[in-house]
Amino acid sequence: MTGPGRASTLGGMGRPLDPEDLLSLEVPGDPTLAPDGRHVVYVLRTSDRSSDTDRRALWSVRATADGWGAPARLTHGAADTAPAFSPEGNRIAFLRAGDGPAQLHLLPVDGGEAEQVTRLPLGAGAPVWSPDGARIAFCAPVDRSGERSEHAPLVATRLGYKADGAGHLGDSRQHLHVLDVATGAVARLTDGDWHAGRPAWSPEGSRLAFAAGTDPDADLTARTPVHVVEVPAELPGDAPPAGPLERIGDGAGTAGPLLWTRDGTALLVVGRPTVSVGHDGLLRQPLGGGAPVDLAAALDRNVMPGGPGYPGGLPQLTRDGGEVVFCVRDRGCSHVWVTAVDGGGAPRPLVTGADVVVAGLSVAAHADVAAVVLADPRTFGEIAVVDLTTGGLTRLSAHTRGSLPDVELAVPQPRSFRVHDGTEVHGWLLVDPAAPRPAPLLLDVHGGPHNAWSPIADAAHPYHQELVAAGWAVLLLNPRGSDGYGREFFTGAVRAWGTADERDLLDPLDTLVAEGLADADRLAVTGYSYGGYMTCWLTGRTDRFAAAIAGGVVADLTSMTGTSDAGRALALEFGDALTDPEAARAHSPLTHVHRVRTPTLVLQGGADERCPMGQAEQWFTALRTRGVPTELVLFPGGSHLFVLDGRPSHRLDYSRRVVAWVREHVGSPVAELVGAP
Repeated sequence: MTGPGRASTLGGMGRPLDPEDLLSLEVPGDPTLAPDGRHVVYVLRTSDRSSDTDRRALWSVRATADGWGAPARLTHGAADTAPAFSPEGNRIAFLRAGDGPAQLHLLPVDGGEAEQVTRLPLGAGAPVWSPDGARIAFCAPVDRSGERSEHAPLVATRLGYKADGAGHLGDSRQHLHVLDVATGAVARLTDGDWHAGRPAWSPEGSRLAFAAGTDPDADLTARTPVHVVEVPAELPGDAPPAGPLERIGDGAGTAGPLLWTRDGTALLVVGRPTVSVGHDGLLRQPLGGGAPVDLAAALDRNVMPGGPGYPGGLPQLTRDGGEVVFCVRDRGCSHVWVTAVDGGGAPRPLVTGADVVVAGLSVAAHADVAAVVLADPRTFGEIAVVDLTTGGLTRLSAHTRGSLPDVELAVPQPRSFRVHDGTEVHGWLLVDPAAPRPAPLLLDVHGGPHNAWSPIADAAHPYHQELVAAGWAVLLLNPRGSDGYGREFFTGAVRAWGTADERDLLDPLDTLVAEGLADADRLAVTGYSYGGYMTCWLTGRTDRFAAAIAGGVVADLTSMTGTSDAGRALALEFGDALTDPEAARAHSPLTHVHRVRTPTLVLQGGADERCPMGQAEQWFTALRTRGVPTELVLFPGGSHLFVLDGRPSHRLDYSRRVVAWVREHVGSPVAELVGAP
């Protein structure tokens, strides 16, 4: 086994990663770049053992006469996030959550204490500075019913009455607010039974654009048109102005983050022109009407604005406004591209690489430079700046090495497989070349289904590294439906969950067994979210796996449609269970549970509204009543994303249980795991 004194798969002499190392890990994110391009502020996430929480503080790194200085801590709050430089570059707006909800704060760049500038009952959202720096726009929740007892009944007349991570919303809706920086006055600009998306200021600073499903039936159609609202010269009080919203375009599709062109004649919108399963484009939508043009269409790749588990960055203009910088995903990795705002010419790559993932993007307003967070197989993410004219990269931080100085990570090796119908399935294999063959193998299935594995260092799945150190192989595949391989591949499992993609996962196992790398009698399978669905599905279709671990389970598509906070959107994927119940039944793992013989561990967040707890309970109950060895573990308060940002103790426990389950049911060499009794 790999350990002190034996080279790891990196060829070094460090020790393998232990799940406990996650409590020491420092991970940067959310960079913001000063207008002159010479100062980066970012969020650094660490774990606090005593409180069993993640802590987030702002850090800073400045340019010097001959390069860049060392990163330094800027704030000391427990939860400081969403930093944004003012247009003058002399202040930073950010969110700080203390004993209550997050509120907006302002911090002088050259020293001084942070000043709290909002005191809203339900908190504030990420700050967006006006072009002149006089105002800050943001979204914030508003309880439209006024103060409500915590014991009052919750009434819903539309879908979307709950959200993962927030629970039941009651009458709370996200609406646009504006802060006057000089006076501290805060005004609400919108109202209604809908949620406003992130705002974007017009070039002259008199209007805000945003996306929102404002139609009475938006909960049924999923349409989220773009709107523009005037910002009054004199801010009103809490009651929003009565002026109508201006809808931009035909409103038939879905819109997300957006920005204005420099001349104010169009908006650049991350979204789709219709409500459908497919890539998000970078749509140029003229304000005066007309069809949108997808500036990224030539790439045949998904535009990635960024989010938990879906790395990328918000599109932003270059300093002259002639080009837009944005992220797309290619073969599992999020990269940075640049294209002309007017649609002329082809997009050009800026930050790419087969083993590079970008998570976070900020473009300087007055310099040809951008800040990014770069992750690769040896780092969990570091701050870097990139020259927009040459593509030259300069790494500014070394948080992985600083927090885990003696750890050597196993590096995934790219593999491609031709499956039964000739389709290429791409992925990665983690294995110690010095380990005995054939090796026990864990197949890990990603979520989504439109997410994708990449080869970067992975803090959410530390059991990969622990198993490889013990002589296991870990296989990470991107089957049909995965992102980064073109639209046809992206939609390859629509209305065919399980049936279209199961061979994409099973055929590569046959190849690795035939190669003598994997032991056919010592195979295990795991996955989370859609990966949890596929784990249940596969064990109902084959008994080749000696152990299974299903997380964030989907067992029954009919009940999933009616109970998930994304139920209606998921119906686009597998069909409407109400109008086609037989199709939903055919593609539900629960239909095939009578065939399951594989010992199965079920791991579930107790407050998961995306894949609700009832899905895990159904699967566990069905296995238990049929005599299949099984165990159900619920993580109290855990949302669907608890494996990414939940309590550190829960994330650590999840990883340990995966390892313990395969050790119990698959056997050697898991018994030799680092730290195992």
